[in-house]
Amino acid sequence: MEEEVKVEEKETKKEKKNKEKELIEALNLKVKELEDKNLRISAEMINTLRRKDEDNARVMKYANESLIEDILNVVDNFDRALNQNSNSEDVVNYQKGMKMIYDNLISILEKYEVKEIEALDKEFDPTYHQAVMTEKVEGKESNIVIEVLRKGYMYKDKVIRPAMVKVSE
Repeated sequence: MEEEVKVEEKETKKEKKNKEKELIEALNLKVKELEDKNLRISAEMINTLRRKDEDNARVMKYANESLIEDILNVVDNFDRALNQNSNSEDVVNYQKGMKMIYDNLISILEKYEVKEIEALDKEFDPTYHQAVMTEKVEGKESNIVIEVLRKGYMYKDKVIRPAMVKVSE
């Protein structure tokens, strides 16, 4: 009988050890799962912060875009006024004053990285030009800008207004 009790005690101890091993294995597996989950959440947070920073940088980079677009309309009006031919001395004097204001406005735009798109006598590029007319011109290759109807502008590395052009056929 004593032997049976000892055998039962050994079996109980073995069962207890097996249960403890199973519990340890289950806990280790749970720890690994939680570590993996924690790692994924951390990576997701880092990516979210990076995307937010990129979005903020993009917004800040082009923050003045709508203001510049409005100013470009004023520049167009100055252009039209300065291109008017007149023999009147008063008009010529007004044009001199307007030219100084126009030049100042253009220098401010250049300071903020606004540049005119070169179009005249260049090959038509739909990225930078908007063709509104075509015309057959002797001596000009096909697909060349022959007249700029409205200037186009770049703001930093972005086209904010394509040049409106007439293109040779």
